[in-house]
Amino acid sequence: MHRSAPRLTRLLACAAVPVMLVVAGCSSDSGSNGKKDSSASSTPSPSKSPTVEKAAFAKLPDACKSISAKTIADLVPKVKDKSGTEDKSSDLSARAGCSWNGLQSKGTKGSQYRWLSVSYLRYDSDAVLGSGAKRAEQQYTKSVSDVQATDGAKNVKSSPATGLGNEATTVTYEQRKTDADFNYALVIIRTENVVVVVNHNGAGYEGSKSPSVSDMTKGAQTASKEAVAAVAAANK
Repeated sequence: MHRSAPRLTRLLACAAVPVMLVVAGCSSDSGSNGKKDSSASSTPSPSKSPTVEKAAFAKLPDACKSISAKTIADLVPKVKDKSGTEDKSSDLSARAGCSWNGLQSKGTKGSQYRWLSVSYLRYDSDAVLGSGAKRAEQQYTKSVSDVQATDGAKNVKSSPATGLGNEATTVTYEQRKTDADFNYALVIIRTENVVVVVNHNGAGYEGSKSPSVSDMTKGAQTASKEAVAAVAAANK
């Protein structure tokens, strides 16, 4: 009975102090050695940010200067404005475009209307969204589908366009508007992280025959080569 007295005294003393002190100083009877749990104080190492391939092209060319004056004169006779009409853009390093149009009168044989446009979309690499090239690839696929689904388009045909960027597709179709039969040829291209769309179309008025799809396609492909080359030149 006398031997248990010191132990009982110690337990009663521990019960009288705050809980935090009990944990620190009164746990010796439970077998604790008083050392800190190393796992509680360890700090997890920060996770590494995912790496993403750097975008090949950091800027876009001046769209209205991406097509040569000679090509514009050939594809758009009697062009209204040789310098072109620039598309509105809040960021010319990410989105740019330009268009030209002209109406050539052939007297009693009627008149010929022509349109040429070029547009650029550039994508940066993003750790969440993916590489610029991958994002451009997704936009390229969407652009091809959108052109193929043009409202009112007839006789829609698509074919690969070789020798242009990483991948390219030519889409042609016919469309009736403004009391004339228009023939369209669009070339959609992906060159690394940039998507380029060239649109060449035309129609005949006042009894004049509309241009052939073949002629529109040749013109669009000629302009496309210059448009793609302009991207590389702008990033030298």
